[in-house]
Amino acid sequence: MQTSSYVLITPARNEETFIGDTVRSVMAQTRRPRRWIIVSDGSTDGTDRIVSELASGTDWIELIRMPERRDRQFAAKANAFNAGFARLRGLDFDLIGNLDADITLPPDYFEFLLARFAEDPRLGVAGTPFVEDHDRPDQHTYAHKDANLDHVSGACQVFRRACFEAVGGYVPIKGGAIDWIAVTTARMKGWRTRTFVERVSYHHRKIGTGTHSPLMARFHYGRKAYYVGGHPAWELLRGVSQMRSSPLVVGGLYFIAGYLWAGLTRMPRPISPELIAFHRGEQMERLRRLLRLSPRVGLLASQSHAEQPK
Repeated sequence: MQTSSYVLITPARNEETFIGDTVRSVMAQTRRPRRWIIVSDGSTDGTDRIVSELASGTDWIELIRMPERRDRQFAAKANAFNAGFARLRGLDFDLIGNLDADITLPPDYFEFLLARFAEDPRLGVAGTPFVEDHDRPDQHTYAHKDANLDHVSGACQVFRRACFEAVGGYVPIKGGAIDWIAVTTARMKGWRTRTFVERVSYHHRKIGTGTHSPLMARFHYGRKAYYVGGHPAWELLRGVSQMRSSPLVVGGLYFIAGYLWAGLTRMPRPISPELIAFHRGEQMERLRRLLRLSPRVGLLASQSHAEQPK
């Protein structure tokens, strides 16, 4: 089994609360990256200082800085990642990882993923579930038999370099979904994508709350479902299923309202008709499979948060 080398890139904006633990968890890996580029995206807090202090004396961690900006938006995250990638173009490596700055990892995390890539030459993107309740690592959104393991959460995505270059990397889109677009495009181009549940990462900021309240996060996810071309039948059932989760009824209604609002206002969709058709085809195939397996579609509620486009 061939041993692969990997590199990491972490866009970070005002992450002084979390990034120290992220750096320490990567430094403790049994298989460290060849290089790790941490891109401070105009941080105005102590992010740069913390990274510089922890990286002092290493020859594989590099901090670079983007200009300051006022807004928090996903195109900037893609631009920050691409700035880090530009620093690696002359380096020989097999895999490239995108690691969020509020994630910590068990020591054998990357050793485990590297082994999965070595086993399957068609594996283009891989990751694991993340958990927010650190005392219950088995409680995550993939913890049921019908989870969609083809999706890879954006908290930590590892790409085979050939796959990353084939999909065009992360495309800077102001409205987001950059992680989702890259992974879905990889499948459309014939690569396998996989979430491996044998490991987890630990997420330290509740998902969807960086700029939104929990209810508005549901509305935002409904808008995103339209934005990436989600099939109306699938997304309606997702909203109905989410009514069974806290906050009861209201959360699902906010999701549906977000989807309908985006449609009524003709929210622009910046992705290709080809990718929308592929995405809807996957959704309808999953719906047919779920309906064959069970008369209930409540599984959509448990799947919904794992697959939110960022």
